[in-house]
Amino acid sequence: MVRYLKTLVTALTVTMIAGFIVLLAVVVMRFRAEGTVPLPAEIALPTGTQASAITRGPDWLGVVTTDGRILIYDLDGETLRQEIAVSPAP
Repeated sequence: MVRYLKTLVTALTVTMIAGFIVLLAVVVMRFRAEGTVPLPAEIALPTGTQASAITRGPDWLGVVTTDGRILIYDLDGETLRQEIAVSPAP
């Protein structure tokens, strides 16, 4: 009975080590992969405006500026769709 338990523990240890190695390999490969979200090379911001953050929707780009605006562009990065003023919460 002890020999059977020893075999089970050894098999479980080997399985856990192999699983850990596989998970580690998947994480390393995923971090080495290049970004899958296509972004334009340049975005035409208004003069004097600095970007603070950027996000991408299904068919738009959103740029948060340092002066408290959100600029919504087409995916080409040149056509401005909408400008939203952001004010602080009361």
